[in-house]
Amino acid sequence: MNGPTVLALSGRAALSGFRIEKLLARLQSLQPAVSGLSARFMHFAALDRPLAAEERERLERLLTYGPRGAPPELGGQTLLVVPREGTISPWSSKATDIIRVCGLAAVQRVERGVEYRLRAAHPLAPETLQRLAGVLLDRMTEMALLDSAQAARLFAHSPPRHARRVALGGGRAALDQVNREMGLALSGEELDYLLASFRQLGRDPTDAELMMFAQVNSEH
Repeated sequence: MNGPTVLALSGRAALSGFRIEKLLARLQSLQPAVSGLSARFMHFAALDRPLAAEERERLERLLTYGPRGAPPELGGQTLLVVPREGTISPWSSKATDIIRVCGLAAVQRVERGVEYRLRAAHPLAPETLQRLAGVLLDRMTEMALLDSAQAARLFAHSPPRHARRVALGGGRAALDQVNREMGLALSGEELDYLLASFRQLGRDPTDAELMMFAQVNSEH
């Protein structure tokens, strides 16, 4: 079964000049070839059907907000930061309600991301871009795409999966690996605590339990 049609609409600048400068300095500390950075909002609407011209106009007006500054530069390579696949952001919930109240019933859901454009002395490899993305996103709640055409993933309905057990037979190394793979950003002290706790319980943790632990810690 085919998914919904996804309409991409660009927005205004997403960050202040001061914030751009700070992020640029952090990017350059990791990759000196980076020479410039810009950021704008991108909106993705999942549609039941194509919008009529008047409906699209209305949607564009609703998604035009923020300071009316100079449009961001669009040269360079793209890094699109969006909510993690399979999640619905608080912004999406509120914006979708407003859009539907405004009579746009064909819009199933709207989601927002930030499109960063990185300018560099030479083209950056995809793995380098993903490494730099760590400066621009919160890995607990966001992911980075290298092409806005991949934004349809935001609206994919994945079948429920069984929780994966993380075997602690390998000791701390097993938790280190999961910490990297899932982008949990747990400290060494937290990993040691988890290892001791689950050994005391006499069982292996699931990936879902580790994710919940990381989320609770990130809120404090």
